[in-house]
Amino acid sequence: MSLTKSDTLRVPGANLYYEVRGSGPLLLMIAGGGGGGSGDWNGFVNHLTDAYTVVTYDRRGSLRSTLDNPVEDIPLEIHSDDAYRLLTKLSTEPAYVFGSSAGALIGLDLVTRHPELVCTLVAHEPPAHYLLPDTEQSQENPLETYHREGGLAALKQYAEKIGVSHENREPGVEFPQRSPQGTANADALFKYTFLAVRRYRLDIAALLAAPTRIVLAGGSAGQEYVGYRCAVAVAEGLGTTVVDFPSNHVGYITHPGAFAERLHDVLSNEQEKSEVTRQ
Repeated sequence: MSLTKSDTLRVPGANLYYEVRGSGPLLLMIAGGGGGGSGDWNGFVNHLTDAYTVVTYDRRGSLRSTLDNPVEDIPLEIHSDDAYRLLTKLSTEPAYVFGSSAGALIGLDLVTRHPELVCTLVAHEPPAHYLLPDTEQSQENPLETYHREGGLAALKQYAEKIGVSHENREPGVEFPQRSPQGTANADALFKYTFLAVRRYRLDIAALLAAPTRIVLAGGSAGQEYVGYRCAVAVAEGLGTTVVDFPSNHVGYITHPGAFAERLHDVLSNEQEKSEVTRQ
């Protein structure tokens, strides 16, 4: 297991807590949900540290990334600015970026406005619900549940809609037990992120013009759910198709080894192309 180095980065309005481990080209991980993404992502990150310098961080407003002033939600573009500042601090070369759920949308916005910083983005099930037909968009409002019953109850309701399941796991993988950290992440999702995600609109023209390789990823076991269908809708807008990854919307938690192997395969294809181009 590689040594983990932790630090904080001062950004406008917040302090970002981040961790760095491994060696090789830089791979920035952008968490979804409430944004508590520092750590090993239930072992997923530790499967990547032999090949990459992996950077994980808590998005502003989550866990150890503190805000100067309380807010009710944070625009996705602000999270994208934070990712930009982390990349410019930690790397002088274009980096790999993996984002899941809201983190995938943040990654897409990062490529929209700073494409020179990202050589490959793997966007796993970005929740671009507005691209789906009206009949497929969720009519449920977990915010009402959040205000009535709290973040964990609202997250359970929302997770069922987007196809989250922990029943099928890799051998030996245990799902993290409920903890104060998990409760804080659930609250942060509905306090800081949920409305920002619903307001956000992709700039498809800018993404098409970007030199960045953009890979839309989806959980192969959850193709009937809204998360996968959102990935398909974004891929169609970009004239590409979805690359299947193991399991469902949280496959990196339920199948961390297989998910990491799939991500490495996708990124290695780009590395091989770059090496051929330089020769």
